[in-house]
Amino acid sequence: MEGTVDGFRYGLVTPVAAFVMACLGGALGLRCIVRTLLSSESWKPGWLALGAASIGCGIWTMHFIAMIGFQVVETRIRYDVGLTVLSLAVAIVVVGIGVFIVGYRGAGTLNLSFAGVITGLGVAAMHYLGMAALHLNGTVHYDPVVVALSVVIAVVAATAALWAAVTIRGFLTSLGASLIMGVAVTGMHYTGMSAVSVHVHGRTGGSWAGGSPTSLLLPMLVGPAIFLLLAGVVVMFDPLLVLGDGDWNRSPASAGVAAPRSGSLFEHPENQENRSSPEDEAPRVVQARAPQDPQWAVPRGPRR
Repeated sequence: MEGTVDGFRYGLVTPVAAFVMACLGGALGLRCIVRTLLSSESWKPGWLALGAASIGCGIWTMHFIAMIGFQVVETRIRYDVGLTVLSLAVAIVVVGIGVFIVGYRGAGTLNLSFAGVITGLGVAAMHYLGMAALHLNGTVHYDPVVVALSVVIAVVAATAALWAAVTIRGFLTSLGASLIMGVAVTGMHYTGMSAVSVHVHGRTGGSWAGGSPTSLLLPMLVGPAIFLLLAGVVVMFDPLLVLGDGDWNRSPASAGVAAPRSGSLFEHPENQENRSSPEDEAPRVVQARAPQDPQWAVPRGPRR
């Protein structure tokens, strides 16, 4: 028997919340990548890792918030905990590979294309691995054409996001890029979900064993959500990320002011260790010598 699939159980609540989380993860990830490009003193591995984790957590959170609104009317749904957690790890690791390729090898056409394909495949792998964690009293089938379309959307979205990260430096333009990324990732999710059909095994309705999706997903979403909040705090309190290509990129001579010290959490360790002490930075007093001319000689009194 064909099941009745509904992806909008709670109306627009879950799609809008999923879109917001995708935008938040994308915005934080892109700004962290930009941070490594704005300053050579940045601790690149730290910022790239934070960016990869932010994008991965944002995509994963988006997926499972959207899945809270998914139901099959004829059967209850539960999720495998191991596969659900594994999908989060896959999202972070594979997205991290793409982010580190761009961060270390540059934004050439070949590097950007390769990183975009890897990152897009990671997004798609997270989605379908998360779908594999879904258990119900039936068999899930996919339309291959729609699945292929969803993978293409994921690759294009990932490539566009990485391109934006290395070419768009301003805060507002980067924010616009994260909104586009949120639309693409959320669109990829719902495109993939439109490929789903379910063949239900008999009329067992609500008697089939399985907990409510919210009983598992809501507690699991707390951790990534808190991580994104903390990542947002790090980004907000980093002056270079807030000002972008503004005064923080000017040389002290051109700005007419002393160069500010970096207080970033991810400042390169070598720069932290080699930072001079206040005593070293104190101005030196230079004593002027009188001209060597007899007429400038000052008579000295008798020595007592």
